[in-house]
Formats: sequence, structure tokens, C-alpha cells
Amino acid sequence: MSDMSQWPGNEPTLPPELNPRNAAPGRRRTPSPSGTAVGAPRPSGNRVGPPGGGLPDVDGRRRWSRGRKIRVTATVLVLTVLAVGGGTYAWASTKLNKSDVLADYAGRPPAGKGTNWLILGSDSRQGLSTSDQQRLHTGYDTGARTDSMMVLHIGANGDTLMSIPRDSYVTIPAWTDSHGVQHGQSRHKINAAFADGDGPLLVKTIEYNTGIHIDHYAEIGFSGFVNVVDDLGGVDMCIDHAIVDKASGANLKAGCQTLNGTQALAFVRERHQEATQDLARMQHQQQFLNALAHKATSPGTFLNPFTLYPTMNSGLSMLQVDNNTGLTDLGSMFFAMKGLKSGNGKTITVPIADANYMTPSDGDAVKWNMSEAQQVFDAFKNDTPVPSFSN
Repeated sequence: MSDMSQWPGNEPTLPPELNPRNAAPGRRRTPSPSGTAVGAPRPSGNRVGPPGGGLPDVDGRRRWSRGRKIRVTATVLVLTVLAVGGGTYAWASTKLNKSDVLADYAGRPPAGKGTNWLILGSDSRQGLSTSDQQRLHTGYDTGARTDSMMVLHIGANGDTLMSIPRDSYVTIPAWTDSHGVQHGQSRHKINAAFADGDGPLLVKTIEYNTGIHIDHYAEIGFSGFVNVVDDLGGVDMCIDHAIVDKASGANLKAGCQTLNGTQALAFVRERHQEATQDLARMQHQQQFLNALAHKATSPGTFLNPFTLYPTMNSGLSMLQVDNNTGLTDLGSMFFAMKGLKSGNGKTITVPIADANYMTPSDGDAVKWNMSEAQQVFDAFKNDTPVPSFSN
């Protein structure tokens, strides 16, 4: 038989019964390029075949190109992340403690532009053993009071975190307690509203005195605070002077350092060493909350399950929010706090006229500068730039 390579053009036509192309379906060998033996290396040059595929193997199965392998692998990874993320979201949602703290009432201020959060740090000892209370220098009081109180405004003209002194002398509106007993309007320190009527009365008191509609509420106690900081591996803080305070247990050197949960709690509670007492403590609380939000929203936390899950578990289980707050809302709050640390926004204290105002029955209290404070409150309500004042 003569060599096939000598035939020009197409190979000769075979009778139908001998032509392999007319054979019954089955596994067929792929014709090799002219002049190339089956099984020999394929010629170099551009690959051919359907987009995303490779040349067929000799057994009829299609070889995957490197690009196709990358696309499939990426798709699998994305689907895995979505599945894990969806599971995490569902799990974390069950950890939230919700309550009807933002119930409507007659005369409530209407919702304004932007979003307003009331963020509380309470001195609740829930979850603390007697030894914990001794170690953390929290005392053994029952009930709860506010240890920090802030209103965070998230809006189109920048985010603003405003601290409210817990000794602010304000009007507490009329209210009805859980036993159905009615209480008339009165003048007291704002902390009395939380001590007497818990979150709902505090929200009503803040809205009454500021005209700001509170859209979301978040409250965390001592034990939750300590556990979150420890689960994050500590929070980095730069302290401008050494702090030694027996009452809070603070014993911190000046300079940049990583605070663990116990040290962090002492730092945000310390006030006796400071000349301005509660005002200095509010500044510490703002600084630390911004640093905490920055650490909690960092890639090192989100991408490390050994940090993310314990932090979410300890934080969410001790966090109380209103019925309408979900994980997405909490995420927005934390990213706004993170932005404040980066300089995107401002932190202020409600303008003060007298930090040692003598009241008729409550001793020294903090009296607001209402002419300046009203300008701040209006900016929160209307989502306009917040003016700055010095206290």
C-alpha cells in the first residue's frame, strides 16, 4: 500500500460499509493532524476548540484549559463563601436580644433625615460572678445605670457621635411603670430615667429634650464589653498620660499599648484622676469605642473565623437592641464608628453651660447650653453639617 502522505488533498473515498465515520456510535479515536501519528505530541501554536475548553483527549474526554480551571475554582470559592456567610448571618441573627424599647407614643418626634442611634454602656452586672465583680472593680450594685450614653448620627453630611453626660439635668416626661403606676413629669439627672424606666423611658427622655427621633438602640453591659475585647485579642490605644485609679482598677502607662478586656473596662470607667471627671471619661469612651469598631471591622477579624465567631458570640449575646435592628444595621453602625477613627466625621459632647450646676434635690449636675445645643440637635434632625462648640 502506498504512503497516505503522498495523496494530495483529501484522503480517498471509501465504500460506505468500510467508512469508520458511518460506524455505530461508540468510543472513537480523534483523527490526528495530517502527518502526525496518533499519540504523538501535538503541534505547537494557538490552541483551538470551543471557548473555555481544551483539545479533546484521545479517549474522547475534553481536557480543561488552565483558564477554565481557574474560573470553576473561583466559582466554587464564591459559592462556598456565600454559603458560609449565609449560615453565619442566620446564626448571628439568633444571638440578638431584641426588645420593644422604641415603642411609639403620643407626641413622639417624627423621623428625620439620616439615621440616629442611641448607644448605651450600662453598668449591669448580669453574667458576672462575685469574683468577676471583684476583679473588674465593678462593685456589687443590683439593677443598672448608664455608664456611657451616646447618640450617633449617620447621614449624607458626615457622621457625628455625640456624648451625653449621665449627670445631665433634664426633664423626664410623664410615664407609666410596669405596674401601671403613673409618674408625672419631673426634673432630674438623665441617668434617673434609665434607672427608673429602663431603655424605653431613657429613649423618651432623650427624644423629649432634644427633639431627635431615635431610629435604633444598642446597649451592652460590663461582661459583654470585657469578653468582646478579649475575643478580639485586645484593642490598641494610645494614652497621653499614665492613669492610676483605685475605684475603676485602672493602672495604665502612658503611650501606645494593647488593652485587654479588664484594662479596657477600667479605662472607659476611670474619671477620678481627671480634672474634668465625667467629661474626660466621655472622651475616653469615644476614643475607645472608635478603636474597638476599627478592630472589629478589620480584615484580620472578618477573615479569621477563630476571632470572628467568638467575638460575635460574646458580643451579640450580651447586646440588647430594638426590635427593628438587624445585623445589617449593626454593621452600618460599626463602619460609621470606624470612619470616625479615620477622620471621616466628628465626635462631640452636647454643649455645656455649667458642669457643676447645683440642683434643688439632685446635688451637682450638668446643665446644657441650650442655645448651642439646639443648633446641634437641629443638625441631627435635618441631616445638615453639625456645628462645633467648645465646652
